Amino acid sequence: MTTLARQQRRSRSFLTLVTALGVAGFLAYAFWPRPMLVDMAEVVQGRMVLTIDEEGRTRVKEPYVVSSPVAGELQRVTVEPGEVVERGKTVVAQMRPANPSALDVRTREQAHAAVTAAEAALRLAHADLNAAEAKRDFAESELDRAGKLVERGVTSQVTLQRAEQEARVARANLDTVSAAIAMREAELANARAQLIGFDDAALGAVLSERNPEGYSIPLRAPIDGTILKVIQKSETTLPAGAPILEIGDIEGDLEVMAELLSSDAVQVQTGDRVIITNWGGARDLVGIVSRIDPYGYTKHSALGVEEQRVQVIIQFETPSDKRENLGHGYRVEVQIVVWEREDALIVPSAALFRHGDAWAVFAVEEGRAALREVEAGRNNGREAEILSGLEPGARVVLFPSAELVEGMKLAQRQLD
Repeated sequence: MTTLARQQRRSRSFLTLVTALGVAGFLAYAFWPRPMLVDMAEVVQGRMVLTIDEEGRTRVKEPYVVSSPVAGELQRVTVEPGEVVERGKTVVAQMRPANPSALDVRTREQAHAAVTAAEAALRLAHADLNAAEAKRDFAESELDRAGKLVERGVTSQVTLQRAEQEARVARANLDTVSAAIAMREAELANARAQLIGFDDAALGAVLSERNPEGYSIPLRAPIDGTILKVIQKSETTLPAGAPILEIGDIEGDLEVMAELLSSDAVQVQTGDRVIITNWGGARDLVGIVSRIDPYGYTKHSALGVEEQRVQVIIQFETPSDKRENLGHGYRVEVQIVVWEREDALIVPSAALFRHGDAWAVFAVEEGRAALREVEAGRNNGREAEILSGLEPGARVVLFPSAELVEGMKLAQRQLD
């Protein structure tokens, strides 16, 4: 074999060896285990709060509804919602008594007949009056004559006494007939009143004489407050007791009503602190739970699911001047604090998972996953309290996947 052939053979062996080493290195790099990219968080010690969050609405605790005192015509209401009124002074509405209803033919004829009968009875009473006056005059003249005869000794004392009795009876009879005339006049007036119609001009003339500015009943504000709602704005005829407008004290009588699920309501106690948010102002408001209704009721959710709800009433602790323009019927969000701790050991709820019958987390120790069983306390859905199993400053894996096992190498996922 020549020298050139030996050199070519040696070159081919070297190239084969280099190629094999390159392929082996590439395969080793491709299949070498890499760290799993995960999200991590640190266990911290600090203040933790457990709240029950729900929507609520504001309302005046004791609103006053101004109603029509009698059946009649409501004049157009000129006050507007938001106007401030003063108790007993501000006139919020005007009422006029209802006009008489129209009479049908039969009723009108019956009323005419009643008037005729009342007029006849009055004439009869006047005739009785004339007879009674005549009897009284005669009895008094007889009494006078008997007195003179007794003075002369012509007649006895008994005759005088009989004349006095007849005179008293005659005067009493005259009083009775006079009373009967007054009664008959009242019956006649009542019968004539049945004929008054809604278009009777005489009725309008009488009312104008009583009150030149119009016969109306002023309705005044029952409290110092603000007009909340005008129920009847236009002029209309109302029955007695019909609501006209609503008045309330927004400054000093405003509260919040929230409808909690019954399972949440059992965790709430009277006096619990409440944070009122998303009401439109720059700062959150503070309140306390003042009442929890002892009964629940069924309410359908937006998805049609039946829910048992309980009304919870919240009183404002924030002064009224810090609530800006918050009014009656406004939407707010409430966070009722049912538990809080200043030095709780806190871990994100996303790090916890069930491991058998216990809770566990994957702690990050020296870049590798370490399974740690923990004793969990309160959980508000975002953060969980750890009672034992972890120390402050430890790092844990968030949202651990099913592929993560103990001892696996980990790396922090970088956010783009």
